[in-house]
Amino acid sequence: MKKIVECVPNFSEGRNASTIKAIAESIHSIDNVKLLNVEPDKDYNRVVVTFVGDPDSVAEAAFQSTKTASQLIDMERHKGEHPRIGATDVVPFIPVSGTTMEECVGLAKAFGMRVASELHIPVYLYEAAATSPDRKNLADVRKGEYEGLAEKLLDPKWKPDFGTAAFNEKSGATVTGARKFLIAYNVNLNTADASVAQEIAQRIRESGRVKKDASGNTVKNEKGEIVKIPGSLKAVKAMGVVVERLNIAQVSINLVDYETTPPHIAFEEVKSLAHSLGVEATGSEIVGLTPLQALLMAGKFYDSRESSEERLISLAIDRLGLSQLDQFDPQKKIIEYQL
Repeated sequence: MKKIVECVPNFSEGRNASTIKAIAESIHSIDNVKLLNVEPDKDYNRVVVTFVGDPDSVAEAAFQSTKTASQLIDMERHKGEHPRIGATDVVPFIPVSGTTMEECVGLAKAFGMRVASELHIPVYLYEAAATSPDRKNLADVRKGEYEGLAEKLLDPKWKPDFGTAAFNEKSGATVTGARKFLIAYNVNLNTADASVAQEIAQRIRESGRVKKDASGNTVKNEKGEIVKIPGSLKAVKAMGVVVERLNIAQVSINLVDYETTPPHIAFEEVKSLAHSLGVEATGSEIVGLTPLQALLMAGKFYDSRESSEERLISLAIDRLGLSQLDQFDPQKKIIEYQL
């Protein structure tokens, strides 16, 4: 079986077309790599890029695009809705076929070592490549974001896995690792109230929310530890954001294991919670690519009768409202159709 690895780096630039083009070209120039998707978001001011190929070629493309980003993106001037810690914010390696998670961990480590050595950018490892439990979760590594990075680097607990603890003002830091296929999935609400979206996000995400007493005070246990109420969905990370351009709030979700919690389950849960809070979920969007199986699962959920692949996909697009903001093209958005 041919070895295929996917890489989905997130860069902190979603508005400058020439910078985005240069990053894409640095990937496209590498032999044996196929650039599948370049998806900029002006509101989040970041671009999600997806490419696949053999392990060594993918690692080279990841480095070259990171190098390009370090030359063209200045984090001292960057502003955006999405959390980020550096110009090349996160670089995950994902096994697709003929490869293992362990091999992708090796790729992440080699990539991180090279970025730190040649580009002088501090690098952290996360997910399957994490060197300690407190670095497994991307949100924990990103905590404080770029603005808090200089101070974070002074804490011995947050010494980079590769490189020195010197603050790189222009590029910030980069997080890399290996993980399962992640679906970036946003649910749209018919409100511009960020607090509603954040409340829903806290209720669904696996990490949950802080428990409060009747007076609104944080509840602690006998050890003085903050008590949290677990979220309703497993393998889900979420936050509430406002898309100012559209004047709507979104529940921005990362489905870190879509077989555990697929998009349709997340959508129905958000829809139910939104209704209970007096608003409605009007549609959703998939940022980047999705596995075919995720849409087939949704189609079967909404109609259990035997149907063709095309029919199931069409049903999923309709019931999830995937074309509400931008037309959802299966040929461009489903990873298997791109290979």
